[in-house]
Amino acid sequence: MPFELAVRYSTPLTPVHDTDEVLTEFLRLVGYLPEHDDGRAGEGPSRESLAYRLVRECLLKDPARPWYAEELAAVLKSSKPSVYRHINKLKSLDLLEDVSGNEATKGRKGYRLRYGNLSRAWDFTEANAQNALRRYRETVNHLQGLLDHDSEARVNMPVTPKSARAKAGSG
Repeated sequence: MPFELAVRYSTPLTPVHDTDEVLTEFLRLVGYLPEHDDGRAGEGPSRESLAYRLVRECLLKDPARPWYAEELAAVLKSSKPSVYRHINKLKSLDLLEDVSGNEATKGRKGYRLRYGNLSRAWDFTEANAQNALRRYRETVNHLQGLLDHDSEARVNMPVTPKSARAKAGSG
């Protein structure tokens, strides 16, 4: 699964003391929740959405616990495909880890916050973001080198008189 994180310049939310407000804004900033509470997805305000409730009422409530898709669908009163859609979004942020099932769960795959802790999970996400930015930097440096080479080649190109260029183009 590809790593995908929205990066936006933002003022830290440290002055805000409402957990739900900070969580909602954070999840918007990283691209997990939509920008506005417009209800276009049919879920109403973000705090009532399946995406938000999955994080707040399940993963953060008991972060070390493995959650299975069937359990999440039952707790959140939703379908398994909808639950999986949001699990996959969280996995693309590298916030979730797969937890292998045991004998009691018959080998089913569970999900939990990476390392059972939001802050430690974010360390992993942040490291992936730094690696992605480092790769962008390599590409930008390479592109600049190509541009410099192209520019240098144009400067060193012999100048052809206007009449010779006109004849070459008309033939």
